[in-house]
Amino acid sequence: MQKKRIVVALGHRALGTTLPEQKRATEKSARAVADLVEAGVNVVITHSNAPQVGMIHTAMNEFQKLHPDYTAAPMSVCSAMSQGYIGYDIQNSLRAELLRRGIYKPVATVLTQVTVDPYDEAFYNPSKVIGRILTREEAEAEEAKGNYVTEVEGGWRRIVAAPKPKDIIELDTIQLMLDAGQVVIAAGGGGIPVLEQKEELKGASAVIEKDLISGLLAEQLHADELMILTSVEHVVTGYNTAQPSPLEKITVAEAEKYMAEGQFEPGTMLPKIEAAVDFLKKGGKRAVITSIDKAKEGYLGRTGTIIE
Repeated sequence: MQKKRIVVALGHRALGTTLPEQKRATEKSARAVADLVEAGVNVVITHSNAPQVGMIHTAMNEFQKLHPDYTAAPMSVCSAMSQGYIGYDIQNSLRAELLRRGIYKPVATVLTQVTVDPYDEAFYNPSKVIGRILTREEAEAEEAKGNYVTEVEGGWRRIVAAPKPKDIIELDTIQLMLDAGQVVIAAGGGGIPVLEQKEELKGASAVIEKDLISGLLAEQLHADELMILTSVEHVVTGYNTAQPSPLEKITVAEAEKYMAEGQFEPGTMLPKIEAAVDFLKKGGKRAVITSIDKAKEGYLGRTGTIIE
């Protein structure tokens, strides 16, 4: 009998921000994922990269300012770098945790490219803030290069598009590794956004929502379940009100009703619900949203918000 397949999405709170924080956080996340592996599940891991890609983007561009002979790193390159070094920490932490439990199972990271539509409306309305605060002169220089900036407290910051993912370039590789019983870390930070230009792939100045790519990956791998691990045990309605109400087991129709009512905050919980609903409507069996500490209990159906 084929083992159950689960795509596990780790939010930024499961990864930390600084290098030491990330090392400690990935060790904790590894224990949660190892619980699932120990329970007999085949796992594919996706993860956030918001603080890390911002740090890399800032560092690379500051380096270029100090050393004009070098070029600034485009967003696609920064995304690839973040996938590599976050994957490095996750795979080593998980490998060690599995070995401590007497489980030998290869763990590997796949640098994953994701195609986006060049005519996606997001490119005309960029919304994701990245990098450090800029002076007026620096902001004008960014605009002169064709980039977008937005005014914030203390100056300006660059903003990039967040288009919807279309296809996962390395899907066949991920599938083969999963079929071989390996734990795969893929589509980190939403994947490296690329545009198809004949036979070539060109990096896009964009970021992809991690939850949306997690849902797409789960769909294309024909996973049984999508598990989104975040900072809260349950999704709630009435968020930031005097009477928040935790959601336990709900249907797709109920989730869509709550979305239509505006119950979920854009940019945080809403993409998670959207990803879960899309996955289930395209053949998925179950989606679970819960905290990293409750991953095993969520898998067993004892806690978390379960959508079926």
